Amino acid sequence: MLRTMTDTETSYQVLARKYRPDTFRDLVGQDAMVRTLKNAFEADRIAHAFIMTGIRGTGKTTTARIIAKGLNCVGADGKGGPTIEPCGQCEPCVAIAEGRHVDVLEMDAASRTGVADIREIIDSVQYRAASARYKVYIIDEVHMLSTNAFNALLKTLEEPPEHVKFIFATTEIRKVPVTVLSRCQRFDLRRIEPEVMEKFLRGIADKEGAKIAADALALIIRASEGSARDALSLLDQAIAHSAGETTAEQVRAMLGLADRGRVLDLFDHIMKGEAAEALAELSSQYAQGADPMAVLRDLAEVTHWISVVKISPDAVDDPTISPDERDRGRIMAELPMRALTRLWQMLLKSLEETAIAPNTMMAAEMAIIRMTHIAELPSPEDLVRKLKDATRPASAAPSVGGGAGGPAGATATAAPSLAQYTSFKDVLDLIRQRRDLHLLIEVEKHVRLVNYAPGRIEFAPAADMTPEFVSRFAARLQNWTGARWGISVVSEGGASTIEERRDAHNAGLQEQALAHPLVAAVMSAFSGAEIRNIKADNVFDHANEGIVPIDADELDDEWEPVDPFEENA
Repeated sequence: MLRTMTDTETSYQVLARKYRPDTFRDLVGQDAMVRTLKNAFEADRIAHAFIMTGIRGTGKTTTARIIAKGLNCVGADGKGGPTIEPCGQCEPCVAIAEGRHVDVLEMDAASRTGVADIREIIDSVQYRAASARYKVYIIDEVHMLSTNAFNALLKTLEEPPEHVKFIFATTEIRKVPVTVLSRCQRFDLRRIEPEVMEKFLRGIADKEGAKIAADALALIIRASEGSARDALSLLDQAIAHSAGETTAEQVRAMLGLADRGRVLDLFDHIMKGEAAEALAELSSQYAQGADPMAVLRDLAEVTHWISVVKISPDAVDDPTISPDERDRGRIMAELPMRALTRLWQMLLKSLEETAIAPNTMMAAEMAIIRMTHIAELPSPEDLVRKLKDATRPASAAPSVGGGAGGPAGATATAAPSLAQYTSFKDVLDLIRQRRDLHLLIEVEKHVRLVNYAPGRIEFAPAADMTPEFVSRFAARLQNWTGARWGISVVSEGGASTIEERRDAHNAGLQEQALAHPLVAAVMSAFSGAEIRNIKADNVFDHANEGIVPIDADELDDEWEPVDPFEENA
């Protein structure tokens, strides 16, 4: 026996349909288009054909229906004319919203692509509208029409009767013939910005009485890629997926995503060449339900994001990214651009291979192994430098220690490893070359240098230095140089830390900027303005105090290969 469904069971609508905009005021993130259409309606300069283009879910078909309602709205009193704000109460507005108006015809070009389908339109345009002011033809996915169908439509599209309006919608504007585009007024619907999307989704969640965490909402916004329909569908699914407040962990499980913080951990292991740790992290994420393809895509997204942050530091202030991720992004942006672009290329190749592999996890593991191996390879500059050192005559090698009576063998093996580190700046350069960003941050923050000699560092610690820092610092230097380093800590003295000097330098630049008449005028004219960043023509030397201008006369005449993406190139 079949059970009869109640009204409550049949009345539910998905959020994407329930909150579909009815007026231009409800349309989210398309202010430029709304402004243009408003001016056109007010000036009675309404085009006879429109074409809406943009990615999925930005409101192309919805906009077409709103235009159709605006063209045919007669107002609540039945005496109104074309308007940018249809009343939604008159018979034409209600009938168009319900999809039953005889003079507003919607056609899906994906399923009706031929000349015969277009001929029906051509034959019917000569007849006036039955009850509305205009006869409106809405053709969705218009790029799917055949070439012959487009050609058949051209004449009617160029000179339609006064009572006929065409509205086209497409996601593939490049596939629409230019002869059609030239006959239409084009509107490009933009992706919805994260800030606008967040406000939009938060308002709908409040109306639905649903609680959703801010970081969970950020994951939905990122996954929607600027599409309102995708965002609403994901929000609908997330609300149904959880009981009570929707958390970021539940959204990640729903989307098959890994924790972004753990993706950053995996990225860090790869860039340090730590293959075992990287594979363990990948396996852990896989065991918790993350798709290997999704992990690789997340790695590609992180690589792109860090590359953009390196070029444009303001990009780190993305509202969909947590403060902790922003801090880590700033540190990771210290990586050389060459390494980031190389990792990007490898990830693209890995995604292709993983997609066709019989076992995606095995393919992802092999990709991780390749990437960690490549991360340990020396740069072209290091290779050239090593080749020069290898071909240098023995007599040119610096002599350290005793003469003929000394241990010549020990001198020959120990001296070259430390002779190149003549200053503490060379040690900092070594840390950067090895891409140990965590150690670099600690050295810049904690070390007040007292004395330095190759193989020996003496410093006074700054506040909050961890007890294991000294041993870890010495172990890393010994591992990298092949020689033992003596690192001692004294209780007082020493120069300012690099971080302190950098902050003092930036503060000085800001004071100089604020003293400039033009800057002072801007600050007084714009209430609440503040200086975020200052670009100077000088280079701050972390090893030496003060500002060191670049002097072309002091540059080495010897040619050195330079990578255009290298930080110091």
